[in-house]
Amino acid sequence: MKEIYMLDDLQNWNRQKSAPPIRLGVLGDPIAHSYSPQMQNAALRVSKIKMGYAAFQIAQSELRDALELLREQDFVGVNLTIPHKIAALEFMDEMDENARGAGAVNTIKIENGKLRGFNTDGKGFSRAIREDFSVDLHDLRVLVLGAGGAARAIALQCAKENCERLVLANRDLTKAKELAERLRPFFAGPKVLGPVARLQAVAWDEAPLRFQIANVDLVVNATPLGLNRADATPISARLLAPHLMIYDTIYSSGPTGLISAAIEAGARAANGLSMLLHQGALAFEIWWGRAAPLDAMRAALR
Repeated sequence: MKEIYMLDDLQNWNRQKSAPPIRLGVLGDPIAHSYSPQMQNAALRVSKIKMGYAAFQIAQSELRDALELLREQDFVGVNLTIPHKIAALEFMDEMDENARGAGAVNTIKIENGKLRGFNTDGKGFSRAIREDFSVDLHDLRVLVLGAGGAARAIALQCAKENCERLVLANRDLTKAKELAERLRPFFAGPKVLGPVARLQAVAWDEAPLRFQIANVDLVVNATPLGLNRADATPISARLLAPHLMIYDTIYSSGPTGLISAAIEAGARAANGLSMLLHQGALAFEIWWGRAAPLDAMRAALR
């Protein structure tokens, strides 16, 4: 099995020889950082499913062709990561409630020739927060950085679990406002309003973020910032405070800049490995209709 496959490989898939045969994978650009293959292949081995899972480097312009080829090659399904989660919507034959609500797809099951889109990011995030911080979203005031596929799913899950407060910050404020409007019906309930709004979209600038951080418990980086070592932290280290929980959806072999800054500020922090684990377990259950071997998947990520 190669480490990374390309669109050219899919176009000549009948020439690919691997044991067990690859019928699952993750599509992204970039993709070399992904830990999904080692996690999902461990799950397949423990479950005695004679199939392999691989990484596919697919550019956004290649997504349509790649999905059609996966359908033709009898794949069971795939995961999607940056930049495909939103772009994939138009290619789905069917979608579940979470994918429709988030406006993003991170898991596809190919069944009877149809591409069925799901989103396991939100539930995976919720389980990760409970595991890492021993608290439920219901009890938290949350600031989400970003408005892309992962951010949409996370924000929707916070809204569904009736979080105390939700603030959305994005470089393009219009996108944050659009996401807030989609979620507004979840915040029309009877919770007592304090001096700040329960649902807000704010500019990604230091002054508004400083005010918001004083009024939230959990800050979530749901952007690609941190994927490259040279990236600046999504928010300035001087804004971080000891009362905060910081969750960075980026994961790597070492701490991201945001995680390091959070720890230095005395805050509690966790990276995206726990979310990767739980959203991947949910994807496994969608593909195979059985419980995922969570312990084996967790051990593979270690």
